[in-house]
Amino acid sequence: MNPEFWNARYAAADYAYGRAPNVFFAEWMADRTPGMLLLPCDGEGRNAVYAARLGWQVRAADFSSAGRKKALTLAAEAGVDIDFVVEDVLTASWPKDHFDMIALCFAHFPEDERRILHHKCVASLKPGGHLVLEAFSKEQIGNISGGPRKEPILYDPADLADDFSALDIELLTTADVQLDEGIYHQGLASVVRLVGKKRLQKS
Repeated sequence: MNPEFWNARYAAADYAYGRAPNVFFAEWMADRTPGMLLLPCDGEGRNAVYAARLGWQVRAADFSSAGRKKALTLAAEAGVDIDFVVEDVLTASWPKDHFDMIALCFAHFPEDERRILHHKCVASLKPGGHLVLEAFSKEQIGNISGGPRKEPILYDPADLADDFSALDIELLTTADVQLDEGIYHQGLASVVRLVGKKRLQKS
C-alpha cells in the first residue's frame, strides 16, 4: 500500500468515504454486546467512531497519518475516544486471542498480502469472537462506483473461505448494492460479505 496516495486522498476537507459507517458493518453491529474491536484500514475513522458511540473499545489502524488526524477530529465531534494507530497492518504486532470483533471494510490487497492480513486477524480474534468483512467482488470490475480497477485485487468468496478456514463461516455471499459513501463510493456495486466466528478452544 502507498501511504502517500492515501495521505493525498485524505488531505481534503471532506471525508473521502463520508462520515457515516459502512452500512453492512453498522447493521451487523446494531444488536451486539460491546467489547474490544479492531478495525484495520479504517481510513478516516467513520467505522471506529460509530462503534465507539455504541460503547465499543476501539483500536483502529491505517497507513495514513492524514486519515488518523481526521478520525480523531470526527471522534472529538462525537464526544468519544478511539485508539487510532498509524501502522502497516501487514507487519503490525497485534495481541493474540484478544479482540471480540475485527471488521474489514473495503481493505483490498494483492493475494499474498491479503492472506497475511486475514491470517493475522484470525490470530488476534478471541475464541468465540467474530470477524466481519465487506469488500468489492471480482464482478465490481465493470462498475464505476469505486474500488480497485485491477481484477486480482478484487475478492472472490472461495478465496475468502480459504483465508478464513479457521473460522466457522456464518455468512458468505455476494450482493449488488447501492453505495452512498462519500465521493469515492457512489452507485451500483458488487460486494462480497463474510461473517465468521472463531472456534472455541478445546479444553
